[in-house]
Amino acid sequence: MLEELRSCFVRTQTWQHAGRYVSALVSRVPKRNGWSIAEQVGDATPDRTQRLLNRAVWDTTAAMSQVRRFAVAALDAAAARRRRRGLVVAALDETGQQKQGQATCGVKRQYMGCAGRVANGINTVHLSYVRERTGHALIGARQWIPAEHITDPQASAGMGLPPELEFRTKGQLAIDLCADAYADGLVFDVACGDEVYGNCTQLREFFETHPQAYVLRVASTFMIELPSGVKPRV
Repeated sequence: MLEELRSCFVRTQTWQHAGRYVSALVSRVPKRNGWSIAEQVGDATPDRTQRLLNRAVWDTTAAMSQVRRFAVAALDAAAARRRRRGLVVAALDETGQQKQGQATCGVKRQYMGCAGRVANGINTVHLSYVRERTGHALIGARQWIPAEHITDPQASAGMGLPPELEFRTKGQLAIDLCADAYADGLVFDVACGDEVYGNCTQLREFFETHPQAYVLRVASTFMIELPSGVKPRV
């Protein structure tokens, strides 16, 4: 897998350290932070890993594409060996990570599923590739950035946000993730998600345009229009 990522990095040293970093992440280190990862890869301090994550030049989009195709190929091969066709599902969901302070990109007080309450942290939308009766893998991610961070020049500059960044809802981020998957040739029997995505008209229209079968939950306040013109709530 590491060889397939070589073209995503400008410098060989950065690519090699990325390989050591990933090896540390999947190792049996009980707690993963900058210092424990540095110790695992043989560095005296976390400086090299921090440079990799903060300032090194590498194509994150191309790297994600390589990881996506690698994971999908492995799951498809496993399903073929076991002769288990099953459904192929695109599962959309977001996950939160609690953070302290206000300096982290996208951090704010919001509902955090990991905490089960409103807390300070970030939320990231994920796409999983699910092979029924075989396994699943995360194949895409987009961090949700609050609109106020993008429109506030001081906050945007402090968090290092790109000047051209536009606000995207979680449903719109889901569109981006699915579009990337389609561009890599992935085919899903069905896409699914909760009401965060079911309430996004653009996402539903995106699936219907492709066409993609989908099952998206909606809130109890969701309105539908019948042929008679009546508009009942779900």
